[in-house]
Amino acid sequence: MNKADLVREWLNIASVDLLAATHLFKTMQPKPLEIICYQCQQAVEKVLKAFLINQEIEPPYIHDLEKLRLMCVEYNASFEKIQEVCLKLRGYSASTRYPNRPEIGEADAVYALQEADKTYAFCTSLIPSLQLTEQEQELKRSQTQEQTM
Repeated sequence: MNKADLVREWLNIASVDLLAATHLFKTMQPKPLEIICYQCQQAVEKVLKAFLINQEIEPPYIHDLEKLRLMCVEYNASFEKIQEVCLKLRGYSASTRYPNRPEIGEADAVYALQEADKTYAFCTSLIPSLQLTEQEQELKRSQTQEQTM
């Protein structure tokens, strides 16, 4: 698989994670807050890895958003502005999927959805050479609609 296809694949998976989190939030009762936050963390992880791959860097097999963000900063200093998001969302990785998980409220899920969405848009804006897939276009449309509301 060439670099552009691999980057597109990572972005496609990230967009599916984000769309799934949004769907769960809007349709399920009670809301599976832990799963929603986990999916948001996964979306950000994958979009950061897509950026790294676009820079010809093999991303490590880690889930730590802050470590991935620091790798991205080496290629683009504007990644400094997403530090807070990465620090907050990294807490939603595997720990939310097991007993004795941290307490997550609806406000946490709303924050995770909003910030994962913004981070996805931010990262993809730094990979301008890619044509968006159908799912990525759907995510971009939903982002645009939410921004106008």
